[in-house]
Amino acid sequence: MDINICNSMKRRLTFILILLFSPGLLLAQTSHTDPNAGIKKYNTAMQIIKFAYVDTINEGKLVENAIIETLKELDPHSMYISKKDVQKANEPLEGNFDGIGVQFEILQDTITVVHPVPGGPSDKLGIMSGDKIIKIEGEIVTGKKITSQFVLDHLRGKRGTKVTVSIYRKGKKDLMDFTIVRDKIPINSVDAVYMIKPGVGYINLNKFAQNSIQEFTDGVKKLRSEGMKSLILDLRNNSGGYMGTAIELSDEFLNAGKLIVYTEGVRSQREDYLSTSKGLFETGKLVIMINENSASASEIVSGAIQDWDRGLIVGRRSFGKGLVQRPFQLPDSSQMRLTTARYYNPSGKCIQKSYAEGVDKYYDDFKNRVKHGELIHPDSIKFPDSLKYYTSRKRVVYGGGGIMPDVFVPWDSTIISDYYLDLRRKNVINSFVGQYVDKNRKLFQKSFPLFTTFDKGFQTDDAFMNDFFAYAEKEGVKKDEKGYSASENLIKSQLKGLIAQKLWDMTEMYTVINQFDEEVLKAVEVIEDDALFEKLNIDR
Repeated sequence: MDINICNSMKRRLTFILILLFSPGLLLAQTSHTDPNAGIKKYNTAMQIIKFAYVDTINEGKLVENAIIETLKELDPHSMYISKKDVQKANEPLEGNFDGIGVQFEILQDTITVVHPVPGGPSDKLGIMSGDKIIKIEGEIVTGKKITSQFVLDHLRGKRGTKVTVSIYRKGKKDLMDFTIVRDKIPINSVDAVYMIKPGVGYINLNKFAQNSIQEFTDGVKKLRSEGMKSLILDLRNNSGGYMGTAIELSDEFLNAGKLIVYTEGVRSQREDYLSTSKGLFETGKLVIMINENSASASEIVSGAIQDWDRGLIVGRRSFGKGLVQRPFQLPDSSQMRLTTARYYNPSGKCIQKSYAEGVDKYYDDFKNRVKHGELIHPDSIKFPDSLKYYTSRKRVVYGGGGIMPDVFVPWDSTIISDYYLDLRRKNVINSFVGQYVDKNRKLFQKSFPLFTTFDKGFQTDDAFMNDFFAYAEKEGVKKDEKGYSASENLIKSQLKGLIAQKLWDMTEMYTVINQFDEEVLKAVEVIEDDALFEKLNIDR
């Protein structure tokens, strides 16, 4: 062979080998086996953008957006929380925040104290319901610029710091100055505790937070002292919280050694959570109320109670969230809440509904339930036999999308008229009550020194309602006779309930509105039905 041809072939072979084993092509050849190929690709893309892009870039924002979009591709509940929002996101579940300790509302562009938190810094200084905050640190805080976020930004702050507020109080000529030392303020997760009927207690739990078990046990002890034998636990619209709190709450109802829930994932081994012997309400009739907004931790509790035939579930099919999120801290103190496992009820059913068609369709599920008639007719819900499971006493239950109640209560959409929605949209009911109570507070205190006298004696009569209609019209909502007729009981119960809440607290509000709530009335009917408990073989 010609030596020149041979050398030429060698050079070509060397060039080909160099190409094949250059870093870029080597990565391309082996990327299917490299577990970090995607990360390397992203880092390379970012380096190219930083080096070659036409304008200055905000690298932190690009990375943040990439994380957000990546998590959206995984499932509907994995999420990113920025550094500045971590505390705000954790506050409701941690059960406290630092502040001055007032429940407030904005009436006619003025910050009005609804209630000082009992024992909180404002309460200790003598700040009262109905007081109006006119200045904060000498700055006038009335007018259109005042929003709830504005108030939170100015009144919340680190424990031990001080803030001066100037308050107008009816009957006082001058503003009253208070220097308040901020402190830890509790966020309650139990909204209401009261005897709904002789022998029947009612507890409304709005979230599963760190302090929920203490609030619940305090409530049970109070009700027991008043003669409670049976309990209605209202978990409607409770979207969840800490799984550990849900396990503890379930434990309050179950005998020792019973499986409450188990979790499992591809990278998470199965972990079982069992009940202990410390339950506070292990005997006695139990009803748990749920609806389409009851999710996650609410479904752990209601699923465990149903599967062990410990109580009856009343309401409508729950949301269907059976994914467990674990928080992971990122280098800049932001947080990623990543789904690491699914949870399963004792019967083995996973109640997570499908999210295969994407996040938007996942959260449109309520519209689909309305469209299919599920909220009105329980037989419109079709479960395949593959999702059939059995309770401890062989009652059939289904997985694949929420807890199906034992006793179905249809959603009554007929009471939600356009007139009522307009009143809500323009905040007419709440703002009217705020002004009405502020104007008549002393008369209320004189006429109704106790809630029981108010509950029996105060009537939303024609004179009261005419004042309300006049106020509503002034706010741009003209009375619609047909709409009012459809929503009359709802509007009147909310008006009276909100008055009770502003004069006393949330328990008194629920005591009023539950008298007109068909779902609650059904729960009371069920818990008094011994024959139903016996027929379904439910613990009593």
